[in-house]
Amino acid sequence: MAIHRKRFRVEEAIVGEMPSPEMIEEAAPIHSEIMAELRAIRAQMAKGTVPLSGSAAMAAIDASTAHELSEARTMLDTYRAQIEQCEKLKVELDLIHDAIDRTKREIATLHGKSFDGGEMAKVNGELGAVVGGTEQATQQILEAAESIDQAASAMSKVQSADQQKRLADDIQERVISIFEACNFQDLTGQRISKVMTTMKFIEQHINAMMEIWGGVDAIKAHVPAPADTRSEDEKLLNGPKLAGDVGHASQDDIDALFD
Repeated sequence: MAIHRKRFRVEEAIVGEMPSPEMIEEAAPIHSEIMAELRAIRAQMAKGTVPLSGSAAMAAIDASTAHELSEARTMLDTYRAQIEQCEKLKVELDLIHDAIDRTKREIATLHGKSFDGGEMAKVNGELGAVVGGTEQATQQILEAAESIDQAASAMSKVQSADQQKRLADDIQERVISIFEACNFQDLTGQRISKVMTTMKFIEQHINAMMEIWGGVDAIKAHVPAPADTRSEDEKLLNGPKLAGDVGHASQDDIDALFD
């Protein structure tokens, strides 16, 4: 609290008019505020964070804005590249989906018209009939040939014209029986034609599925190496070879073995 004292005339004459204590007390807070601001400025200068003003502040703002704009453009370019990759991936996935769907339709067609029990039973029945008809015709031809041989042998031994005529009639009857047995070829051809029609139908749809996935060349890359699991005896039972098969031996090759 301020203490008021009386001033004497001698002090006024020597020192002159002095400011009153009230004025000195009012100036003290302003001085403290100034010193505090100076200390704050010195601290900011020591840290290197003195606020900029005027053109320097505007330049700093422009530089910060340009940096943020550059980062935003870079991020936008990245997003665009990712979107393009996603679009390409979607196109590839659509192609795969279409290929799978078409393959499903081909498999369904095969299963519905070729691989079901009725169709396969029909094919097996036709092949079985071919085997049975061929065996029956062969047996009939062999029996007729044997009867002809016996009749021809007997004909050379008999002298009676009636017996020779009966043997000749028997031979003629056996020849007719051979001709009748040879009709199996026509029936066999019809049955095999039915089987071949089914096999061609299956082949067409399998080829269509192979084309869906890139063709024969693309499928060959996924074909496993063939493994022969047959025994040694089974390997010898290859049956007759076709004329164009590799390793086909001709009659000349066989005759050369006995030379």
